[in-house]
Amino acid sequence: MLFNTYEFIFAFLPAVLAGYFLLGRLRLTLAARLYLLAASLFFYAYWNPVYLVLILSSILVNYLVCLGFWRGVGRRKALLVAGLVFNLGLLGVFKYTDMAIGTANGLFGLHLPLQHLTLPLAISFFTFQQIAAVVDTYRGTTRPCALHDYALFVSFFPQLIAGPIVHYTEMVPQFRRLRAFVFSNRNVAIGAGFFLMGLFKKAIIADGIAAYVGPVFGALSYDHLPSFIEAWGGTLAYTFQVYFDFSGYTDMAIGLGRMFNIRLPLNFDSPYKSRSIREFWRRWHITLSRFLRDYLYIPLGGSRCSFPRRLFNVMATMLLGGLWHGANWTLVLWGAFHGAMLWIQLLWSKLHRPLPGPVAWAVTFTGLAFSMVLVRAPDLATTMAVWKGMLGFNGFALPLKLLHKWGPVAAWLADHGVTFTTLAPYWRRSKEIQHLAACLVLVLAFPNSQEIFARYFRPSRLWAFAYAACAVVGILALTKVSEFLYFRF
Repeated sequence: MLFNTYEFIFAFLPAVLAGYFLLGRLRLTLAARLYLLAASLFFYAYWNPVYLVLILSSILVNYLVCLGFWRGVGRRKALLVAGLVFNLGLLGVFKYTDMAIGTANGLFGLHLPLQHLTLPLAISFFTFQQIAAVVDTYRGTTRPCALHDYALFVSFFPQLIAGPIVHYTEMVPQFRRLRAFVFSNRNVAIGAGFFLMGLFKKAIIADGIAAYVGPVFGALSYDHLPSFIEAWGGTLAYTFQVYFDFSGYTDMAIGLGRMFNIRLPLNFDSPYKSRSIREFWRRWHITLSRFLRDYLYIPLGGSRCSFPRRLFNVMATMLLGGLWHGANWTLVLWGAFHGAMLWIQLLWSKLHRPLPGPVAWAVTFTGLAFSMVLVRAPDLATTMAVWKGMLGFNGFALPLKLLHKWGPVAAWLADHGVTFTTLAPYWRRSKEIQHLAACLVLVLAFPNSQEIFARYFRPSRLWAFAYAACAVVGILALTKVSEFLYFRF
């Protein structure tokens, strides 16, 4: 079930909130948790009931592994390895089988048939979440809980589909607090604000600029190489689309959790304001960065080792982070691209002084834009074509007004091999450029959603008007529902 649907907003959510707080008011806290668990499993099964068996099996196996640690069984390392093999094997079978077969066919000239397994909903998120729980339990940082509490921790519907990736110690204690079952006007108001802000980001901004992405990245199928402006326009549109789509989902998830008196961790902190790639990864998909740091980078040795080994740890972490994003070699290259940018930053910090703030931001954002092509492009050929367009090798497309105004300059550039054409029909209207400029202003000028509510929220008519405006505009835009980019992940 999608957050941005009438069924969720007007049927599922009110019913779950009413039942949960009614049971809480009757002091039936166990029944309230079981009701929320049942609602979360229904939410997951709404897309395809078959995969309910998968998530329940995953929950049961991982709970038994954690239970073994809690009860002090012998051979703890063997139990840990078994838990990790189960989780990674489950993820590998459903997500990477066809990638492995296709790679083997290409390398060795085989003709093995692809399996075309349907990717279960949210398998990347609930698998990583449970890997963290198993490792934390092995380290002794978690306390025992009942099976239904563990199942609720994994399947809590606001963050189940696309995060944030939460820790056992963050969630289970919250489900046990008595005040979690008491209706809070303030929490519901703040939660509704988060939800409506996320809905606006998704339905209005992300979906609004999505139409500018396809014509550029799909142009190669029509034997058209994107020009400089087309390539940059499509790339910036996708860069902003990913941010507003994913951060919009996170805002909605945080808001839904807050309505149930559950605080989910911050997952985005104005990432496009970053002045280094390292800072970017502290602001973008924060809970994934935290997972990769705590369960991969630090166990590999982190930064407390020789400089060459540190470079290896960085690259290995980013390669696996790229692979987690999808079964496509372009995403592995995306991880390598980010690893290379982190290498450059580490080497630069050793050899040179930091760049001035605006220059550092421009360099970082440009690198991020180039990396986003690898995420959106279906193959390496498309990636190279868009990159060439961004670098000007596919020619430039400028408005006729500029050509008339700067005719001598254009003639001189043409004599030196730089050719100009009239603006392509896709870019003839100024609306696309205005939208992209507005998106750039939004990501640079406005604080993150959490900061907005922490600093500025006060119950008032102005906030009520803002809520109403977001609700009306966002809900009216739901006549054409689109999936979140991280929906089937």
